[in-house]
Amino acid sequence: MKAAYITHPSCMQHEMGPEHPECPERIAMIADRLLMRGILDCMDSFEAPAATAEQIGRAHDMRYYLEMRAAAPAEGYVNLDPDTSMNAHTWTAALHAAGAAVLATELVVREGYQRAFCNVRPPGHHAERAQAMGFCFFNNVAIGVLHALEALGLERVALLDFDVHHGNGSEAILAGDDRVLMVSTFQTRLYPFSGEQALGRNMCNVALPPYSDGALLRDAVMGHWLPALREFAPQMLFVSAGFDAHREDDMSHLGWRDEDYAWISREIARFADEHCEGRVVSTLEGGYHLPSLARCVEAHLRALLALD
Repeated sequence: MKAAYITHPSCMQHEMGPEHPECPERIAMIADRLLMRGILDCMDSFEAPAATAEQIGRAHDMRYYLEMRAAAPAEGYVNLDPDTSMNAHTWTAALHAAGAAVLATELVVREGYQRAFCNVRPPGHHAERAQAMGFCFFNNVAIGVLHALEALGLERVALLDFDVHHGNGSEAILAGDDRVLMVSTFQTRLYPFSGEQALGRNMCNVALPPYSDGALLRDAVMGHWLPALREFAPQMLFVSAGFDAHREDDMSHLGWRDEDYAWISREIARFADEHCEGRVVSTLEGGYHLPSLARCVEAHLRALLALD
C-alpha cells in the first residue's frame, strides 16, 4: 500500500503564547512516536507546499484571505478571537497546512497513493468562509475536498469528522453541496455549541452526550455514518482526525480510549477499500493531551495502513 506522510517545518513555528493547548509540541510528539514505532518506515514523506490563493479561495472569501495576510504581525501576537492568535510564522504555517491537504489529495487521486496523513497545524475545521476561530485560520480539509471536486474532477467525496468539537466551519462551507456528504460526531454542549441542527441535507451530524464512551461512537458509526455513506457512494474519503475525545484529554468530557480510535480507523479503512478504491486523506485537527494524542495517531495510522 502506498501511503504518504505530509508536514512542514513552519507548523512548528506557529504558536499562540505560553500554555496554549494548541502548541507546536503536538506535531513533534506525533512525529517522534511515528518514527520510533516504525510507522514512517511504511510511508513516503513529503514537505507540504504553500496553498495558492486560488486553492484557498474555493473555501474562503478572497477578502478574508487578504485580511488574514494583512493581519500577520512581524513580531508578537495579533488576537483574532479569545482563543486564536497569529504570530510572525502563523501566516506561513496556515498556507502550508492548507497546502498539505491539497498535496495529499493530488497524491491520492493522481499518483497512486491510497492513504495520506497530514501532520500539520494550525488545524482547520472551525474556520468558516470568512472567519478564523477555535485555533483555526484556513479550513484545510474543506480546501482539500473542494480541490478534489473542482480541480481533479471527482464527482462525490465524503468528509468524516470525529473531533470532539463540532466542525462548524466545514459544515458551513460545505452544507448544501450535493457533491459532498459530511458525517460527524461531537460532544453536545461543548464549543462551538453548534451542530445539533444540521445546515443541509448533506450533513449527518451525531451529537454525543457528555461522559459517554466508545459504545455510543460505535452506535453512531454503525447506525448513522455507514448507512449514509453507502447510500451516497463517495469516490474518496477525507477525515478530520481529532483526538480530543480521549478520556485523558481535559478539553472535553467524553471517555474514548485508544482502542476506540483504532476501531473507527479500521471502519474507515474498510469502507474506503470496499467503496472508494482505498482513497483516504486524513488531516490532524484536535488532540491536546500529548501522550494520548501521539498514541492515538499511531493507532489511527496502523489501522489505515493495515499494520495491525
